[in-house]
Amino acid sequence: MAGRTRDDRIDAAVLIAAREELDEVGYADLSIGRVAARAGLHRPAIYRRWPSKRHLVIDVVADLLGLQPTPDTGDLRADLTHAMRSLIAALRDTSLHRVLPALVADLAGDARLRAHFLATIFEPRRQTTAIALRSAVERGEVDPGIDLDFVLDAVAAPIYYRALFGHLPLSDELAGQSVEVVLRAITR
Repeated sequence: MAGRTRDDRIDAAVLIAAREELDEVGYADLSIGRVAARAGLHRPAIYRRWPSKRHLVIDVVADLLGLQPTPDTGDLRADLTHAMRSLIAALRDTSLHRVLPALVADLAGDARLRAHFLATIFEPRRQTTAIALRSAVERGEVDPGIDLDFVLDAVAAPIYYRALFGHLPLSDELAGQSVEVVLRAITR
């Protein structure tokens, strides 16, 4: 006998409720009980889908960031700038600027959670940017000898750095600055 099929409506209701709770109380005070109450569910319904609140938060973060940020239109500067602006907007205009530092701290002490984060958020986003960069290499726009992993790190690093430490604002100009610095180093 097959198990129950997953109900996407319940998943969506939980993600919305968790996002609202994160907006109101933050990461540290988020509780599965309050998320369940807000979603009109019982806690076991959530725990059948997510083994912990941290896993649930990763899925909320993925939902807020989006997993297909970098288009591949043939204009690398525009594509990268679009991706970095969407990242800045998500980090600046949602509760992510408060959630991400605490979540990253939790990743350091939990290898399985870190693997889930990398597989759910980090790698899918990174792959869309890698596709755009590989296309630019094929067009002859970018040096084929680039260290792709370094470039992927470099283009987003200033944004994540500001999001994690909050020492300077996440401005729209930061997207263009990050892209320009990287393009100067890799374009022919």
